[in-house]
Amino acid sequence: MKTGLYFSLIFFCLNVITLKAQVTGLEIGNKSPEIVLKNQKGDSVALSSLKGKLVLIDFWATWCSPCLEEQPKLAKLYKKYNQKEFTCGTGFEIFGVSLDSRQSSWEEVIAREKITWIQVSDLKFWKSPVAKTYSIKALPYNVLIDRDGIILMKNLHGDELEKALAGFVVK
Repeated sequence: MKTGLYFSLIFFCLNVITLKAQVTGLEIGNKSPEIVLKNQKGDSVALSSLKGKLVLIDFWATWCSPCLEEQPKLAKLYKKYNQKEFTCGTGFEIFGVSLDSRQSSWEEVIAREKITWIQVSDLKFWKSPVAKTYSIKALPYNVLIDRDGIILMKNLHGDELEKALAGFVVK
C-alpha cells in the first residue's frame, strides 16, 4: 500500500512539474529556441534580448529571390507596426537571420534594401546550427513569437502576415 501511494505521489509531482515546464521546440505554443548570432558589426545579438516585444524571426538569404522580394513588404510592416501596442507584446521587431556565406553580399543587400531592423548571421550557409535547430528546409521562412518567446504562428507572408499583426493590435 505504501509503495502504491509513493509511486502515485511521484507520478503526480512529475505531471505537475511537466505541466509547469516551458517546452522548447518548434510547435505553436512552444518556447522558441534561443538564437545568439553576430550582427554586421560583429556584435552578438540574442533573440531573448527582445523579450517583451512581438517578434518576427525572419530566415532569409541574399541568394534567395523570394526573400529579396519580401524585404520591401517587411519594411512596410516594420514601419507600420514597430511602435504599436499588441495583446502579446509592446512594439514589433524583426530579427533577421541570414543563411548567407559571404559577409559582403549580406551587407550589400542590407544597405541596398535599407533594412533597419536587426540582422544576424554566422555566415555558415545551410550548415548554420540555427538552420538545423529551426528545421529550415526552404527560404523564406519565419516564426512569429510573443513577448515571452512563445511561438504564435509560422511561415506567414504578405497579406497573411499583415492580417496576423493587425489581429494582435490593442484597439
